Amino acid sequence: MESVTENTLPIGKPKWLKVKLPIGQKYTELRGLVDKYKLNTICTSGSCPNMGECWGEGTATFMILGNICTRSCGFCGVKTGRPETVDWDEPEKVARSIKLMNIKHAVITSVDRDDLKDMGSIIWYETVLAIRRMNPTTTLETLIPDFQGNTTNIDRIVAANPEVVSHNMETVRRLTREVRIQAKYDKSLEVLRYLKEQGIRRTKSGIMLGLGETEAEVIETMQDIRNQNVDIITIGQYLQPSKKHLPVKEFITPDQFAKYEQIGKEMGFRHVESGALVRSSYHAQKHIL
Repeated sequence: MESVTENTLPIGKPKWLKVKLPIGQKYTELRGLVDKYKLNTICTSGSCPNMGECWGEGTATFMILGNICTRSCGFCGVKTGRPETVDWDEPEKVARSIKLMNIKHAVITSVDRDDLKDMGSIIWYETVLAIRRMNPTTTLETLIPDFQGNTTNIDRIVAANPEVVSHNMETVRRLTREVRIQAKYDKSLEVLRYLKEQGIRRTKSGIMLGLGETEAEVIETMQDIRNQNVDIITIGQYLQPSKKHLPVKEFITPDQFAKYEQIGKEMGFRHVESGALVRSSYHAQKHIL
């Protein structure tokens, strides 16, 4: 893999990971609304590098089912522990947030809720319906957990019928146990396959690089995803949320990301987003086409 290892890097991140501060009237307006009404977006809580660009295009990402996850993935900055009680008013709150922000395309994601019998799938279903009622012209992407592969729970997402359903593989097969811990590589592939079989029009998955994977492993994972008839793939650089999380093994160069983009297009993906700052929801509004 063409990359820059930490041993050869000067202190700090490479220049291609530098991000311009978000600016523009649309960003300023949305930032004011988020602060005034205490709206919960992943864009702000996750300090997403693409926040200004996405908000300028009318796209935002919201996390439901609380901010405490039942899983302890080695890459993720979300807190692990015992989640709070489900807020059954949350679907309406999220729908109101989207209306206040005048969001054209909303991405909904969540923590894993393995503590719940339905794993949170009912709140997922109700959230999509509430958004549809209050924002009939807003298009939707749902970035879902694996629901432990339980098809009854996945069927609720299918019934809600968002424009795009996404489930991230996150990493290559060899590193899955270390990176995702409680998740399983093949189970995630099964989820992606099932979604398409049940008639979801656009399915999507994402992987992050820089955890020690080889180029051959990345290409193999891309092909595994494509074999499930997935339409869209995102490929981005892993960045360590804290010293407690897995270290960055490599900073992947822009040329290597461009190579993966070309490979993805040749594999037949409808959309390929590949770059150091790419995140799951990057250019999400374009993926419904």
